Amino acid sequence: MSPRLKKLIALLILLPGLVVYFFAAAALGERVPNMQILKVPYYIVAGLAWALPVRYLIIWANRENSPDRDG
Repeated sequence: MSPRLKKLIALLILLPGLVVYFFAAAALGERVPNMQILKVPYYIVAGLAWALPVRYLIIWANRENSPDRDG
């Protein structure tokens, strides 16, 4: 698979995925009891949790194909 195609696929997964994630995190955040001691850690974790799956998507999109594999 060409690097340009992989990056396009990653973009088409990333953009709608992040939008859905952000709305879901905000909706779940509304359900957290209205106490700062609970809301602050929730929003810190929710604000950083998206980075782990995105990291693997970016690694995949930028990985070169090995010479013995075709895709």
